[in-house]
Amino acid sequence: MAKKISLREFQQGLVSRIQNATEATVTSARLGVQAGPENWLLELTDASEVVPLPRLTPAPLTRPWFCGVANVRGNLYSVVDFSAYQDFEATPQNLDSRLLLVNSRYLSNSALLVSRMLGLRNVDDFTRLARAPDAKPWVAAEYQDKSGASWKQLDLRKLVEDPEFLQVGI
Repeated sequence: MAKKISLREFQQGLVSRIQNATEATVTSARLGVQAGPENWLLELTDASEVVPLPRLTPAPLTRPWFCGVANVRGNLYSVVDFSAYQDFEATPQNLDSRLLLVNSRYLSNSALLVSRMLGLRNVDDFTRLARAPDAKPWVAAEYQDKSGASWKQLDLRKLVEDPEFLQVGI
């Protein structure tokens, strides 16, 4: 015969299990994106949202990697082509392209144009590599997945605080 428990006990147990599962997922889950030829991982809390590419309004006299300004639900975001910013080819603006909106806690109102989303990845499934000595300051870590593909973890705070990132004018 099954043990009888109150609805309150059942709900409390369910909430506890969900919180424990969520905490474990959040600590190891990363958002995977492709920017040019590179795969990147981001903390889920660093991005406030990922949206399909809206119409961009170009800005004159800016660096080649600055795409312009996007209006996302009435909020203006400065858009940086993350691939071009790293001296790779410009990101094609097509149906796969996405804007990764930087979390508002960084006070930058900026967005990164990325080639495509690669979904959630569990860093526990990756092998951590030694960080390259010439790695940019915003590369928090480097990994390799089981198929041998390279991944870099983006420290978004360091990127949006980088003096070059902040200087879009020519």
